[in-house]
Amino acid sequence: MKISFADLSLPKKGAVVAGILSDGALTPAAASLDEKTGGLVGRALAAAPRFKGKREDLLSIVAPSGIDADRILLVGLGDAGKLDAIALQKVGGVVLANLFRMKDAEATILLDGVEAEDSAADVAFGALLRSYRFDKYRTTRKPEALPALAKLTVGSANKAAAKKAFARLEKIADGVFLTRDLVTEPANVLYPESFAERCLELASLGVEVEVLDEKKMKKLGMGALLGVGQGSVRDSRLVVMQWKGGKDKDQPVAFVGKGVTFDTGGISIKPAGGMEDMKWDMGGAGVVTGLMKALAGRKAKVNAVGVIGLAENMPSGSAQRPGDVVTSMSGQTIEVLNTDAEGRLVLADALWYAQDRFKPRFMVNLATLTGAIIVSLGTDYAGLFANDDELSDRLTAAGKAVEEHLWRMPLGDSYDRQIDSDIADVKNISGSRNGGAIVAGQFLQRFVNKTPWAHLDIAGVTWSKKDTPTVPKGGTAFGVRLLDRLVADHYEG
Repeated sequence: MKISFADLSLPKKGAVVAGILSDGALTPAAASLDEKTGGLVGRALAAAPRFKGKREDLLSIVAPSGIDADRILLVGLGDAGKLDAIALQKVGGVVLANLFRMKDAEATILLDGVEAEDSAADVAFGALLRSYRFDKYRTTRKPEALPALAKLTVGSANKAAAKKAFARLEKIADGVFLTRDLVTEPANVLYPESFAERCLELASLGVEVEVLDEKKMKKLGMGALLGVGQGSVRDSRLVVMQWKGGKDKDQPVAFVGKGVTFDTGGISIKPAGGMEDMKWDMGGAGVVTGLMKALAGRKAKVNAVGVIGLAENMPSGSAQRPGDVVTSMSGQTIEVLNTDAEGRLVLADALWYAQDRFKPRFMVNLATLTGAIIVSLGTDYAGLFANDDELSDRLTAAGKAVEEHLWRMPLGDSYDRQIDSDIADVKNISGSRNGGAIVAGQFLQRFVNKTPWAHLDIAGVTWSKKDTPTVPKGGTAFGVRLLDRLVADHYEG
């Protein structure tokens, strides 16, 4: 699907989309359509009393006379004064979903009368985000079952400005789509080595990519990460991605992702029901990779580092056992009481490596870490844990701005004492069901040293089982837009 921008004029073919404000007030485009069709828009509104211009509501008028378009789609905008960027993106998303469903081959969106800056670009961005599909493995679907939309035009009073604003947003979407692709891939296709190969493709955008194999990780002392993958025939990897868009002397910002490409639970094996979902356990690494693509694609003026720990957690004769003790890169020993609490082991070494090598301004790690965070927050918020109030506040604000919401959870000495081990420096679970997500965050904090740090537990928000306006059912890429916004608002030169 090609997205372009044009002047605010009625199209010669395809579907035309116009806005209706709250209480049925017509935007200029809708009023023009009404005039040219002999009052058809007004009659359609009168015949549909439930359509009052509520935001994201839709009303279709087929085969309108008096104009060249094949169909008129009216979209509710609500109160024009409340149409911010997120609202406009949602409008674009619901319109796109309708265009796909109705098999329109071409469409033009005319949302004039909207005062929001970059409104046309935001509508186009929302449509682009909703257009994502993962059809790679569908071989029997008939062509008529697929969307037909090949061209989407968005009208703007200043098409040059809209095109410029959209160019940046399109690069963010590229990162979002990469993350969705990675999260959606099955584990027999995406495993540590093949994931690392996907990262190497970012070199074409100017990202410096290093892949550390098991020999190199062993030399660095990454016993925690290596222990997770030792039961698998797939070797583990650590991938380091650097985007150098800032000044040479600028400290980088660092993002660290958990990349367990499949998590059986290891010897502490999970129940069979729902285990197929565990291909998503690399969601944090997927977000970091997508973020690096977005930053490089839009040439962000920042030095950014992405570090992802990749392992497959499998049970076998060589697998890590409950009760084993491993030595992390930090030198701290870890008693592994539950091999299904493996993500924190991967992150322990990845976090230590990131802070030790790069001395970043801050680190943010992302991980589908605990089911406990879903019990606490459901699937609308990710859990936020931090040792730095400023970083926490900035993350929360960035999440609100892009509607990827965070909720800060506590950390403290009383939780920390729960993971003191009887025979090692730390144990990987507390032994209690209480505060499981907090205990996991407390464990990670032991490996960040003095670096400002935040941990985002994205277990509940990495995959959606239903469509939302800008996110089709499936991988959400929650975190890419949030972290891009964080960087843009506070850390670019």
